[in-house]
Amino acid sequence: MPLVIAPLNTELRVIKVLTNDKVKKYLESLGITINSVLTIIAKANGSVICIIKDGRLALDQNIATKILVA
Repeated sequence: MPLVIAPLNTELRVIKVLTNDKVKKYLESLGITINSVLTIIAKANGSVICIIKDGRLALDQNIATKILVA
């Protein structure tokens, strides 16, 4: 399921990132890689705030819909 519709406060595993290579490399530098674990702590207007590793990350709706999690 896309990250934008995933439930709050649940550990999620990234299974696929559907973007071009430039954006994919940027997300990897932020810690969003295949099999990485993250938790969504807040949602607003399609944007999400998630905890990945030891930091918080805000993603807009365009990027959050392209990150698939399970």
